[in-house]
Amino acid sequence: MTKSIPRVSVKAAIAQTNGSLPTGESLPPAELFGRDIFSLKLMRQRLPKVVYERLLATIDNDSPITPADADVIASAMKDWAIERGATHFTHWFQPLTGLTAEKHDAFLTPTTTGEIINEFSGKMLVKGEPDASSFPSGGIRSTFEARGYTAWDPTSPAFLLKSGTGSTLYVPSIFLSHTGEALDVKTPLLRSQEAVSRQAIRVLRFFGEQAPTRVRAMVGPEQEYFLVDRRLYNLRPDLIMAGRTVFGAPSAKGQELEDHYFGAIRPRSIAFMSEVEHRLWALGIPARTRHNEVAPAQFELAPLYEQLNIGVDHNMLVLKILRDTAAEFGLTCLLHEKPFAGVNGSGKHNNWSLCDDLGNNLVDPGPTPWTNSRFMVFLAAVLRAVHIYSIPLRIGVTGAGNDHRLGANEAPPAILSVFLGDQLTDVIKAYSEGKDSTETWRSGAMAPGISALAPLARDVTDRNRTSPFAFTGNKFEFRAVGSSQSIAPANIALNAAVACALDDIASELEKAAAEGLSPEAASRKVLPGFFDKHLPVVFNGNNYDPAWEIEAEKRGLWNLKDSVEALAHFTDPEVKDVYLRHGVLTERELTARQDILLENYIKVCLVECKLVRTLGRSSILPVALHSLKKATDLVTSIKNSGLSGASKAATGLAESLGELSQKLYDDLGALDKLSDEVEEIHEPLVAAKTVRDEILPLMLKIRGHVDSIELLVDDNRWPLPKYWELLWQ
Repeated sequence: MTKSIPRVSVKAAIAQTNGSLPTGESLPPAELFGRDIFSLKLMRQRLPKVVYERLLATIDNDSPITPADADVIASAMKDWAIERGATHFTHWFQPLTGLTAEKHDAFLTPTTTGEIINEFSGKMLVKGEPDASSFPSGGIRSTFEARGYTAWDPTSPAFLLKSGTGSTLYVPSIFLSHTGEALDVKTPLLRSQEAVSRQAIRVLRFFGEQAPTRVRAMVGPEQEYFLVDRRLYNLRPDLIMAGRTVFGAPSAKGQELEDHYFGAIRPRSIAFMSEVEHRLWALGIPARTRHNEVAPAQFELAPLYEQLNIGVDHNMLVLKILRDTAAEFGLTCLLHEKPFAGVNGSGKHNNWSLCDDLGNNLVDPGPTPWTNSRFMVFLAAVLRAVHIYSIPLRIGVTGAGNDHRLGANEAPPAILSVFLGDQLTDVIKAYSEGKDSTETWRSGAMAPGISALAPLARDVTDRNRTSPFAFTGNKFEFRAVGSSQSIAPANIALNAAVACALDDIASELEKAAAEGLSPEAASRKVLPGFFDKHLPVVFNGNNYDPAWEIEAEKRGLWNLKDSVEALAHFTDPEVKDVYLRHGVLTERELTARQDILLENYIKVCLVECKLVRTLGRSSILPVALHSLKKATDLVTSIKNSGLSGASKAATGLAESLGELSQKLYDDLGALDKLSDEVEEIHEPLVAAKTVRDEILPLMLKIRGHVDSIELLVDDNRWPLPKYWELLWQ
């Protein structure tokens, strides 16, 4: 009797699963929310009033913390953490890997009497020193230079995470080299926040608004992900090491019927989601929305809006909680942008706006936007930012994984344009002509035609799901960020670009005011020129229409279709300007990031290449050749029996398997050669172009052979879990 392969055994085990699920928190959300963070409420309770007020000034106005205050804060933080079962602390930072990093240190310190005390001083809170020589630096330092510094970011709350038998206190931090240069994403993120705040306050002062002192970028990232059974996942080396399937024939049913989209959530999935939400709420993360997404086994989680710096930290925690919780449910959370070919990939829509410290949303048009000069300035700045600085924004979402998604009919194209909707576009055109809009801005209600239902309020704009950068009423939705990516790089670019645009517009407004014009008159004089110049970036149509590419080229818009093409422009003047003008990055930090992103692209693609080579030879080719032998033997047996009709079918099968096996063998050999050649290229951009132009197309060709073989061999001998098994369990 032939022994069944692991895939078949796992399928049988899944079919017999009893459905038992972990039991999560039973506390109501109101009691649970923020339980595991050192919140402002706790600070107010545990800190002396003067220290608390000075810390609040640091959080609100970026006033530096004194060493004496740091000691008091550290002591209170330590006491709270130990009361909650913490044994260790860590500076939690975000190096240029796209992930987070941590080094745990115990609170305990031995005394001369052989006892131990718990120690956590202000110095330990404010600064750490991880041995971080192997983190990407883009040449900023050599690998033998191990010293790097982490520094506490007091604007993002410390939090607790369970670890083993206790808990660990996590201190959000920045990460700097020994020379003081940024080796992370948080440092330039904080710089970009200060830059956009300075320029936004400058505009508010122009309009006579003296009360606001800070402007904060706000964010609400919608997170998409896949869930697959962990037992099947463990039989797919490509999913384990690359996060996506390098082989896999399409399932007979994918997303064609749209029956998964917003469908009833299965018990196992809803239990997982509930547990995730409880863990997020305990960390003060305002997770609110959950639903099935378009592809089978795909889901979405969305939080409420919050300050950008905190939102970035929270999104990285969301990724961790999704992965960790899935494992406890016998699942694996896939965060790759395109884990399965032929079905929708995953992104995270980055909802962005600017709010002052009085709570005013600066990109809210109000009832009559054409009379809201402040809004019109900020709208012009966003249009200018996306138009003039589209390359930095495109660079902010680069990555080998996102290349599988951007530009397909499931995600925004690589051409960056802005959707405003017809009404707001008409407002801009009328404003540029010196007129007020004749359109009814608030479009009232719509009647469903059912007597029992009251009229429904209608939004000013529809939602253009094909636009990469859409205005959605009082915020902008940047839809090109990849699901596995940190949202920091995209928001660094967005903040920096808007800061530059506000700087340019404010300078012109101030010149007009110097001529004696009122703020309103200056706006009416200056803004039409900006709107006319940047109106080509506005596109309210179908971004998936091939005709849009032609039209976009006529408008002079960039179409950087892949990461390599985008990263080649990293040192273009407008790219350097957006990062250097307001000190978001230094020139050395900027060029280092180009090298790091190119090297990451190459490494990711070469890992996938190695998977294609090893799986192709060790798993696929032996099965194909075994099936070929069986088919060939069957041809001989049938011919000897005189069944000519069956002989024709068996011969066709044998010929197809033979041809595909030979092609697979030959192309794997060619891929070996190409891979060796790329390893010898030391110029990152040249190597990346070779990977894109030669290795990836050959990998795709090999995939075609393998996927065809999958459809021909005996199902009970195929070694890799198939798409229908992964997506429909």
